[in-house]
Amino acid sequence: MGGIDTNSNDTLIIARTGLPAAPPLPGPTLTKCARKRLQTEGVPQRGNCCISTTAIDLWERLFDEGHKADVQIHTDDGGVVYAHACIISMASPVMKGMLKKSKGKGRYQILSVGGVPHDAIRVFVRFLYSSCYENQDMADLVVPLLVLSHSFVVPQLKQICEQQLEQGLLNMENVIDIFQLALLCDAPRLSFICHRMIVKNFKDVSETEGWAAMKQSHPFLEKELLECVAHEENQTKERIRRKNERKIYLQLYEAMEALVHICRDGCRTIGPHDKVFKKDQPPCSFEACKGLELLIRHFAGCKLRVPGGCIHCKRMWQLLELHSRLCSDSDVCRVPLCRNFKDRINQQNKKDKTKWGILARKILRTKTIGVAPFFTSVYGS
Repeated sequence: MGGIDTNSNDTLIIARTGLPAAPPLPGPTLTKCARKRLQTEGVPQRGNCCISTTAIDLWERLFDEGHKADVQIHTDDGGVVYAHACIISMASPVMKGMLKKSKGKGRYQILSVGGVPHDAIRVFVRFLYSSCYENQDMADLVVPLLVLSHSFVVPQLKQICEQQLEQGLLNMENVIDIFQLALLCDAPRLSFICHRMIVKNFKDVSETEGWAAMKQSHPFLEKELLECVAHEENQTKERIRRKNERKIYLQLYEAMEALVHICRDGCRTIGPHDKVFKKDQPPCSFEACKGLELLIRHFAGCKLRVPGGCIHCKRMWQLLELHSRLCSDSDVCRVPLCRNFKDRINQQNKKDKTKWGILARKILRTKTIGVAPFFTSVYGS
C-alpha cells in the first residue's frame, strides 16, 4: 500500500461537505525588528505576545468604574478606593493575605491602609490593574508609592519609583528623607546614591529641614554620616598629597634624565669638556635642562660649595647623590662624583641608607617602569 495523502483527503472532505478551509497554522514568532516596531507604536509586549492599548484601557475602566467591585480600601482621610479581590490578590501577596483575614460588610471585603495619602493609594491600586501611571502622579507621590510598593511586595512599581528618584526626583531637600526611606525599604542602590549625594554636598544638605529632623529622630544615623564625611575629607586630602608627591618624584626623575643628558651629550652651551658646540643647536627635548643648566653653572663657580653653605649647592649635592643611587654603572658614567657617592653608600648609617633607598624606589615606581632610559636599578623591582 502506498502512503496516505492527508492533504488530498482533507480536500475531498471539504468538497463533499462544503465546509470552509481551516486557517493556516501560526507563523514564526515575531522578529526583533518587528517587536521593536510594535513598541514604537505603543503596543506593550510580553515575550512573543502583544498587549494592545485597548486591553489596557479596558483594565483601567474596570478600576475607574468599579464594575462589580468586591473590596473597599479605606484610607486615613475617610476616603474609599474600590477594587476587585481577584485582581489585587494576584498582584500583591500581602493583599492576598489581608483579604483572607478581612471582615466583610455586605458584599464588600474591607481593608484599611493608613499612613499615606488617599491619592497615593488610588494610584497604587490602579497600577495593580494596568501597570500604568501618570508622570505627574509619580512626581507628586513617589515617596508614598515607594512605601506602598515595598510594604505590599510589588517589585515592578518599587523599581520604577527607585528609577524615578535616581533620574531626577532626588534633590538636596529630600535626599535625607529618601535616604532613611531607602534603608527601611531595602533599596540598597538608592540608599548608596543618597549617601554619595549627602557626603559630596554635606554643607548644603546639613542646612535642610530633613537633616534637622533626622538629628532629633535618628541621632545614630547622623553620627554615622558625620564619620563618613570626615573619612571622605581625609581621603580627599590623601589623594591631593599623593598627587603632589608624585609630581615631585616625576620632577626629580626628569632632573636625573637631564643631568645624564648634559654630562654625557651636552646641551646648548654646557656639557662635557670634549664636546664641540655648534652655533645652531636644535631645541632640547628635556624640559628640566634649562633650570639644571643654571644650577650646574652656579655650582661650578660658587665659593660656598660645601654642603650646607649654599642652598643651591646643597640642592646640587642632593641631585648628584640621588643620581648615584639610580646609576647602574658608575665606571662608565660621566656624571661628576658618581663613583665617589657610590663608595660612600657603604659608609652611611642605616637610617640614611633607608631614606635614600625609599626615595629611589618611589621615583622609579612613579615613572611606572622597571628599567629607565638612563638608569637600571634594583630599586625598580
